[in-house]
Amino acid sequence: MKKELIKPKDSKKSANKLRKWSRIIHRDLSFFFSGIILVYAFSGIFLNHKADFNSNYSIKQHLFVVEGNYPLKSSDFNAERVKKELLNQYQESANYTKHYFPDSLTMKVFLKGGSSMVVDMKTGNGIYESIKKRPLISGLNRLHYNPNRWWTAFSDLFAISLIIITLTGIIMNKGKKGIMGRGGIELIIGIIIPLLFIFLT
Repeated sequence: MKKELIKPKDSKKSANKLRKWSRIIHRDLSFFFSGIILVYAFSGIFLNHKADFNSNYSIKQHLFVVEGNYPLKSSDFNAERVKKELLNQYQESANYTKHYFPDSLTMKVFLKGGSSMVVDMKTGNGIYESIKKRPLISGLNRLHYNPNRWWTAFSDLFAISLIIITLTGIIMNKGKKGIMGRGGIELIIGIIIPLLFIFLT
């Protein structure tokens, strides 16, 4: 039985066909997943710098003074007075949950969503801490943590597609710009950098 030899022209034709399909797959998957690539890229930057910037919440503090005879009496502050005199100025009356006195000189007010107030009963000085969720950025971060099984399944598909995008990107170029030239050098450097961080940090 004779073995058929692969002719150089056939080999070249097969390689060209492989590169052609690599370009098609690479292009279509890149367009399809470009949105999620941007989501993970931006949320990754936000999460990398969470010590410098709270991307989930906007936190602000406001100082105010409660008028009255000092020291203020805890018995004079029921829920209605707290809402009217303290919370109305910040449009937070509807978010009131409770207030209490951990000691005779301090009043704490708790609000829905995490905001709060602390009043020094001796001086009337108070601090209102506003905690507001950043709607868009916090949503992007939430997707980064795989919030449910459907998103986990989609993320797995995305991860597999990234592998395919990478492999087709390696294959589709030839010559000096491909894996046997400059592309190969860049590939090796790209592999070495994370390895250095793993073993040297």
